[in-house]
Amino acid sequence: MATIDDAEQMLDIYAPYVEKTAITFEYDVPTVEEFRKRIASHLTRYPWIVAQADDRIVGYAYASAFKERAAYQWSVETSIYVDETIRHHGIGRLLHGALEESLRSRGILNMNACISYIQPEDEYLTLDSVRFHERLGYTQVAHFHQCGKKFGRWYDMIWMEKIIGEHH
Repeated sequence: MATIDDAEQMLDIYAPYVEKTAITFEYDVPTVEEFRKRIASHLTRYPWIVAQADDRIVGYAYASAFKERAAYQWSVETSIYVDETIRHHGIGRLLHGALEESLRSRGILNMNACISYIQPEDEYLTLDSVRFHERLGYTQVAHFHQCGKKFGRWYDMIWMEKIIGEHH
């Protein structure tokens, strides 16, 4: 599990996604203090998990509220970020597995992923995240058109969902 003391290393992983990709629609890299606050606020209710190799953090995954109203308490939004220099080595899959297990143990039934989307792919965004989530059993449930603008271009957003528990 992550702690607020991990903020700097995780921010080092997140910063290139902000600066060089449309994977996140955030324009500016948050400060370390802001990132600590984000971690602390999530950890009050949901898991924030790190992957480590050689005593350094190489990726992280976390869940946050899908919506704040009580009726949504069994659904979460998930996020996974892996060090850009070692992507495609199974770290994301391991992080997702640990996150899913932790969420299931907390009674979560629906995992939702909000994913930037463009067709055709460009230098700021590929469909790797879509393919990753499909391999993990997610299905697309929504498509919003030209809802985010970054690097002077409009990007779509899709929502993908994975059901991980029985709805009784």
